[in-house]
Amino acid sequence: MTSLAEIEVRPRQRPWSVLERGLRTAGLSGRALVIFAPALWLTVFFLVPLAVVFGISLATKQFGRPPYSDLLTFAEDGTVQLTLHLSNFIRLFTDALYVNAYLNSIKISAIATVVALLIGYPMAYFIARMNDPWRNILLMLVILPFWTSFLLRVYALSGFMRGNGVINNFLGAFGLGPIVMMQTDFAVYVGIVYTYLPFMILPLYTNLVKLDEALLEASADLGAKPWRTFLSVTLPLSIPGIVAGSMLVFIPAIGEFVIPSLLGGPGTLMIGRVLWDEFFANTNWPRASAVAIAMLVVVVVPIMLMQKAQDAVVERDK
Repeated sequence: MTSLAEIEVRPRQRPWSVLERGLRTAGLSGRALVIFAPALWLTVFFLVPLAVVFGISLATKQFGRPPYSDLLTFAEDGTVQLTLHLSNFIRLFTDALYVNAYLNSIKISAIATVVALLIGYPMAYFIARMNDPWRNILLMLVILPFWTSFLLRVYALSGFMRGNGVINNFLGAFGLGPIVMMQTDFAVYVGIVYTYLPFMILPLYTNLVKLDEALLEASADLGAKPWRTFLSVTLPLSIPGIVAGSMLVFIPAIGEFVIPSLLGGPGTLMIGRVLWDEFFANTNWPRASAVAIAMLVVVVVPIMLMQKAQDAVVERDK
């Protein structure tokens, strides 16, 4: 009969140990496994569609299905011919329609971003300086518009600005107006600022709420006035939030289609409208793909340069 002392106690193998040993056998590390999921997502839903769109941009328009020429043609003798056309990209830089659309999109997006910053910075600063109960309520009010459909919010805004809308009816009660707001660039600016303002406030709030109040107290103890403290301490430390908020507003605004279509007029030409017309009205998929690729370059290149400049500043400060 075996005694209790002679019984070998074997530790139970934890499931994580078995998984770790299996990953080690397969030559995978935990870091590679963590990176795999987002890398797969970006490959399937970004790089592959981007490659498809870029390939279509190098084709030519034709009638049929699909409405563009093949890049690869196979001859009867088994040879393969690759045919690439750069005419779509050349047209973007020689046709005034596309040049004006790009420049107008950049102008409207830049002005709307500056206006959103001027409005959003004081709001974010005020929320960051509030006590916790009020801070949570104000943050909820900032996020609350996201609970409503984007299209519904733009339609509601048009109801305020049209000729017989809320604003003109209010001014008419005092014998003023009416003011022409719809189908103008002003309406587009208001629409972009109104819809994308939370994207400016939230990054700024995240940055300002972490600001060390001891720095503000030290500046006041040294005799600096409030405006001097703001310019010397608060504003420089909030630059990362300003950059993040500006990018979150500028990037989607430059390709906006719904707001210019509903609030702007025929003269409000933005690249999103041109892209829509090329795809659906003209059925010119190669030209539309070239417009999309060029717009991506216009947006991505400044971001890369800005990120490089920020990294250089961080390395210099170290």
